[in-house]
Amino acid sequence: MTMLGTFIKPMHPEGLRFVGIFAVATLALFWVLSVLGWIGVGLTVWCYYFFRDPVRTTPERAGLIISPADGVVSLIQKAVPPAELGMADAPLTRVSVFMNVFNCHVNRMPVGGRIAAVAYRPGKFFNASLDKASADNERNSLAIEMADGRQIAVVQIAGLVARRIVCFVAPDAHLATGDRFGLIRFGSRVDVYLPDGVAPLVAVGQGMIAGETVLADLNATEPARTGRTA
Repeated sequence: MTMLGTFIKPMHPEGLRFVGIFAVATLALFWVLSVLGWIGVGLTVWCYYFFRDPVRTTPERAGLIISPADGVVSLIQKAVPPAELGMADAPLTRVSVFMNVFNCHVNRMPVGGRIAAVAYRPGKFFNASLDKASADNERNSLAIEMADGRQIAVVQIAGLVARRIVCFVAPDAHLATGDRFGLIRFGSRVDVYLPDGVAPLVAVGQGMIAGETVLADLNATEPARTGRTA
């Protein structure tokens, strides 16, 4: 990677019109007052950075479950997957990855497989780091059927600022681990419901990189990991 490539990342097409709006507003601010215009420049750069879509290197060993989002693990607990997916109502281990407004917001497949279901549900806009956001906030849920027949649920959850969940996939589509499946605008969270008996290999507070960080291993027998903040 070149030095320039370290700082300048590709932008997802979803961000084009938003960057355009920020840029036009910036020109107007310069016309009013130059100081305001420079503030607009900073906000335009931030908007571009928000919609960045960097290349990621996804581990390919069979059985790995990869983080679908950049951010920090905010919760790990037992919960029932969203009812609209039609999955069993038994509690599963849910790993929540919280994304702030500076994280990359392009979401990636945690495993390869068939999209068994896609279900959107409108809702509220509580802070996405809160537990109740899983039940009350606007969300878009995917059930992914793996080659062995087991399913993983992935849920995009809108946050306090986010007002639009974008999903790129439809039922019966087949995607590989690390493929892009959607994004959420301006601060949000993604929940992953692991198959029964699968323990997470991450801890609360751990930083995550979408498409790269190993979240769990279907073939592992070790217990759930704990973490220490230093």
